[in-house]
Amino acid sequence: MEFTLTPEEEAFRKEVAAFLEKEVPQEYREKRLTFFDMSAQSDWIQVHRAMAEKLGAKGWISKHWPREYGGQDASPFHRLILREELTRYHSPGYDSIGAGIVAPALMLKGTEEQKKQHLPGIASGKVIWCETLSEPGHGSDLASIEVFAKEEPDCFVVNGQKIWTTNGHLADWNALVVRTDRNAEPNYRGITFFLLDMKTPGITVNPVINMAGHHDFNEVFFDDVRIPKENIVGGLNKGFYVVMSLLDYERTTDPVYAIADVYLNDLAEYARDNNLLDHIMNHRIAQLKTECEIARLFHYRVTWMQSRDMVPNTESAMSKMVSFELLQRVAEFGMELTGQYSQLAEDSARVPMYGRIPSCYLRSFGHSLEQGTSEIDKDVIAQRGLGLPRLR
Repeated sequence: MEFTLTPEEEAFRKEVAAFLEKEVPQEYREKRLTFFDMSAQSDWIQVHRAMAEKLGAKGWISKHWPREYGGQDASPFHRLILREELTRYHSPGYDSIGAGIVAPALMLKGTEEQKKQHLPGIASGKVIWCETLSEPGHGSDLASIEVFAKEEPDCFVVNGQKIWTTNGHLADWNALVVRTDRNAEPNYRGITFFLLDMKTPGITVNPVINMAGHHDFNEVFFDDVRIPKENIVGGLNKGFYVVMSLLDYERTTDPVYAIADVYLNDLAEYARDNNLLDHIMNHRIAQLKTECEIARLFHYRVTWMQSRDMVPNTESAMSKMVSFELLQRVAEFGMELTGQYSQLAEDSARVPMYGRIPSCYLRSFGHSLEQGTSEIDKDVIAQRGLGLPRLR
């Protein structure tokens, strides 16, 4: 494996950095917001859409796509570089669901008509996506979902409730996974993957505010929502296979190792400026910095495999679990570093780092649950990577 970037990739990093230096709103850079706490900003949706369209106009969102789908046949490392620089400049604008999950799924499993309809909108940054997988009674066990789509002559009619839908309140389109056969054995063979226009009548989106006070998630209700049959991806009752193929992308679509590293650097700078460093704190920073580098190498290995047209199944699970749990430890370190001041909210006169420390800490509790729990990641590693038997 060779992780050294080519001269062309290094030049791309400089180009992206120069662009973001000019375009990222000063407030976002001043507050040093992370990907996971930007939604606390009142103007986040507007800034996200504006930055997404600027990235799309540059051709950067789709730069690593095949030319036949509007890309430039560039290495997947270009996507990684873009995400790293967006993180470093505390910038929104990358649709992790549309560009990171839906686009690869369409290129793998979509029809030519679906690709022509949806890939240009994702590449332009003008069309934002959400995905609805989890249900109130079904999280990690996707095969047991119950939201049902009844077949009619010209469409499917969906009724039920989904939850934990990231960006459901601002999405234009939805990657929806529902049951289409209640009698299938095994049950995962009765699931279908649909593309759903969020303007379709019968959809209700309610906010789910997390304990950090952020509005990322939503619950989505479907009341006789009609979806055309041509919106099925991968075939009727074959949606489980589509989801399994896209999960390897979802687990590595966000460079969480970079988010952890940038946040750790911010904490270290604050500690130096406020004389908070001692032998113990220096050791903790060094330890976490080492873990950030290890997590980066895990992620780079996945990207390298993708550049060789390999399927990083176990490797994606390892990268996701290591990075997300690392970010939890960095968030906890922020609380430890600033002591009682770490509990102050943004509107306090003595709050450190604009109140980001408690915000990042409270948000971090979900990191070992989202994009598949750490327990699921361990199952993937054990069964598919090590060949161990199933325990359940």
